[in-house]
Amino acid sequence: MSTVLDGVHPDATPPAVAKAADLLVEAARTGAACHPVRNLFDDGGDLETAYAVQQLNVRRGLDAGRRIVGRKIGLTSVAVQRQLGVDRPDFGALFADMAVPDGGEVAAGRLLQPKVEAEVALVLGRDLPDRACTVVDVLRAVDFALPALEIVDSRVRGWDISLVDTVADNASCGLYVLGATPVPLTAVDLRAVTMTMARNGVTASEGTGADCLGSPLTAAAWLASALAERGDPLRAGDLVLTGALGPMAPAAPGDYFEAHISELGSVRVGFAAAGTAEGDHQ
Repeated sequence: MSTVLDGVHPDATPPAVAKAADLLVEAARTGAACHPVRNLFDDGGDLETAYAVQQLNVRRGLDAGRRIVGRKIGLTSVAVQRQLGVDRPDFGALFADMAVPDGGEVAAGRLLQPKVEAEVALVLGRDLPDRACTVVDVLRAVDFALPALEIVDSRVRGWDISLVDTVADNASCGLYVLGATPVPLTAVDLRAVTMTMARNGVTASEGTGADCLGSPLTAAAWLASALAERGDPLRAGDLVLTGALGPMAPAAPGDYFEAHISELGSVRVGFAAAGTAEGDHQ
């Protein structure tokens, strides 16, 4: 599993980076969203500064005993980029404790301001160590695909985010849900898959594999190259959430989402009403 964090060392952390990381952690802990962290940096900060914030909090998570199980790619859909006012993908870390069972419920208050998007998930059977990763490399490395829901969340108040804010905030990652039936890539054309996601039985988002950087495989190749460049390549066993196939939909207590991705199957999740314990959706 990917765990190397590009030489992050808390004692060498610039004060503004540490302050941004602290604000995001405190927002998650208290449930009170913070102001945009870009305001802490001259000219709003840059991408490397944002990843330094992200990496510091990932390191804190690892030090606290959390386990990285893979990576997510964000902002691969033009529709989502337009929603958030950004123009390029990003990535964040996936921890084991972010997983929600297929058909399970998210406890009320666990997230600050959740939104749901449907994605293709890939599980790797081989490492992807090359800085110039190709789609062929990805095809050879993937063990199987699954339908997935990513429940994105922002610790920044009102989703008032720039690229710097979302990268710093672990690519606005919250939780994820995986479908139950693995599908080998020999049985599916990921570029051609179609997605429909319903909220409480009403269509809330639609898209195709081509809406994810042209193909989820292209997105995965981008991620593999970006991580290898940073000395933290994708490894066998890693889970990759390849990015949204359509627009995000906001989630409220009591909502129930189900997404169907052709050739991959369905995946679902509920959001418990206030005061309800986490458990299976009935």
